[in-house]
Amino acid sequence: MTARALEELRGEPNALGAHYSRFRVAERLLLTGHSHQAWPDCGFRGQRRAWEDAARLVDRKWDEAFARADRVRAGYARLLGGPGRPDDGDYALGANTHDLVIRFLSALPLRDRPRLVTTDGEFHSIRRQLDRLEEEGLTVVRVPASPIHSLAERLGLAMDDGTAGALLSAVLYRDARIVEGLGHVAERCERVGATLLVDVYHALAAIPFDLSGLGLEAAFVVGGGYKYCQLGEGNCFLRVPPGCRLRPAVTGWFAEFSTLGAGQDTARVRYGPGAERFAGSTYDPTSHYRAAEVFDFFRDHGLSPEFLREVSRHQVGRLVRGFDALDLNEGLITRDRETPLEAVGGFLALRTPRAQDFHEALAARGVATDYRDDLLRLGPAPYLSDRQLDDAIAALGEAARQL
Repeated sequence: MTARALEELRGEPNALGAHYSRFRVAERLLLTGHSHQAWPDCGFRGQRRAWEDAARLVDRKWDEAFARADRVRAGYARLLGGPGRPDDGDYALGANTHDLVIRFLSALPLRDRPRLVTTDGEFHSIRRQLDRLEEEGLTVVRVPASPIHSLAERLGLAMDDGTAGALLSAVLYRDARIVEGLGHVAERCERVGATLLVDVYHALAAIPFDLSGLGLEAAFVVGGGYKYCQLGEGNCFLRVPPGCRLRPAVTGWFAEFSTLGAGQDTARVRYGPGAERFAGSTYDPTSHYRAAEVFDFFRDHGLSPEFLREVSRHQVGRLVRGFDALDLNEGLITRDRETPLEAVGGFLALRTPRAQDFHEALAARGVATDYRDDLLRLGPAPYLSDRQLDDAIAALGEAARQL
């Protein structure tokens, strides 16, 4: 899209808003972009088509379903490659990232190398599971996420020859800080023989993320489309690097789907090639029908990662300028002024001991937000106009004066 298109998104009404009529984005102040963005209307058509195909084709619906799954894989590969160049990894799909992380962990040599390195800023899908595995005897090293400028270096120093894997995020889910130096972590993993998993859920479609350019060709990558991709639930993936020969212990029968005609091999459990090794089992394909339509919508409207980053930087910047102009008591609510905006992902995190109170006060004023602990999070989206962002900040000022 062009500079003119950027202006059209900033104006009133927003040029994309009409494509989200079922979510009524022009009528509501939905700053829930960090939690999840609205779905374009084409997703409803895809969801309805899934039901119609099931009724029309019965058991023969799976050819149509698998074709949609391939379109979803291609959509993720485009997001993780450079402009016009899809990533060359392979993609296993799953209903949520936890299912995929479990399969990944089950493929690591944890008996021989019972040590995992992570950060203390990971989302719950990784955080909780590693906490529980630690209770069962694994060693889990949690590197503090702050100071973030040295995080990659400190992660590298935490690895040794007993480390089976490193699990870390590209963008921290609590406050949107971007983790730099992931290529350094990948190099260190290769040096000690560990396997790297990067969680890109909070980066995908919010910032460009070229795996090759970042030196992450050999990394596993996990993420999903519930947030910035607007795909809705049930659309997660595990990117498997080329040439993978790992054998997940947690394995569904789809992991041998392409080998079923070869007969049984009682000597060893058989796996298919590439990402098929990490496949699950029978699933509801409705989410893939919806996602395939939304990926097409993004492509047809020029909503590339590069363009979406420009939109996001403008919107987060406008929220920041509006917030600063309120000149509120920093003991009540403030923001991180040390991290430059170019090092922040797709939302604005405001620190306040009354995050829940702000969330509820804004909801009473028609502004939907998200919060965690002492962070109130404002997540814009490309279908919101500048006026809507300004109205949300004005509501925040009103709420602050009454709290």
